[in-house]
Amino acid sequence: MVDLPVLSKGVPGCAGPAPGDGRKPDWLRVRAPGGDNYTMIKRTLRERGLFTVCEEAQCPNVGECWGGGTATFMLLGEMCTRGCRFCAVTTGNPGGWVDRDEPRKLAESVALMGLKYIVLTMVDRDDLPDGGAEHVSECIEHLKTTEPELIVEALVGDFAGNRSAIDAVVESGMDVFAHNIETVSRLERSVRDARCGYEQTLDVLRHAKAHQLAPYTKSSIMLGLGESHEEVLQTMQDLRAADVDFLTLGQYLQPSHRHLDVQEWVHPERFDALREAGEEMGFRYVAAGPLVRSSYRAGEFFIESLVRKRRAEVAPSSEEAAWGANC
Repeated sequence: MVDLPVLSKGVPGCAGPAPGDGRKPDWLRVRAPGGDNYTMIKRTLRERGLFTVCEEAQCPNVGECWGGGTATFMLLGEMCTRGCRFCAVTTGNPGGWVDRDEPRKLAESVALMGLKYIVLTMVDRDDLPDGGAEHVSECIEHLKTTEPELIVEALVGDFAGNRSAIDAVVESGMDVFAHNIETVSRLERSVRDARCGYEQTLDVLRHAKAHQLAPYTKSSIMLGLGESHEEVLQTMQDLRAADVDFLTLGQYLQPSHRHLDVQEWVHPERFDALREAGEEMGFRYVAAGPLVRSSYRAGEFFIESLVRKRRAEVAPSSEEAAWGANC
């Protein structure tokens, strides 16, 4: 058990203004987005009809990430069939609509931006028989064909537990399979859509990892929704038991008055303590902080080094490749 600092009124890891008074603590203040790269990425996305979770989920790091030339693309449109109470993405029924030209537009955009590591996420598409797995796989395969050195992290939904859909994504050529557990078990029903599930999320991650390709796996937890320290540690332990490699922990921020209220502003020192606990549990990498999100640049740099090392270890040497070509 990791002891947390007592920072305010005897509450572990809590300091700053009280949630609900309209103010945020100093450590959550960020600069307004801007700069040449930010403007170029925004224009490219609009011209090609692409969406990013950076905008749709109102990520506080959009200025930093876009300014640094990276972005998280959101596949299958901007309408999600589920209605999680923390998420700013529009809920509705797309009626089976899919942009069949999205794989080409995505590959062209990534090449234009000169990206080497990208995250592809998606809206849940319960209106499609496979939950959108075939389309996500097609996008990844197209990217890998046009940009063989590109590293792709696939942050996907649960596909309603459809294991064939999970396999399709794993076999698409992606490098990291990510699926977010979001919150602790006790808060599951009040935070996520009823079609989501704590155990279902763990099963998705376990199944992906058990695939013969054994991809790196990743998940994320939001803090500040009323969870206890012990519940967070238990969730982390459950993810490790599912052999998850990478973990991110960040502060929940209320997108609008219609969404769940913030119950606690979690102090950076508490995130530091949880990061240390995660490292002790055996995660390969833990990113924890108030502004950390499931797609996090510092984490991506670390993961990229692991992926490229793995590629180098499994790739044949130049002599072996030449010999094989002459057989």
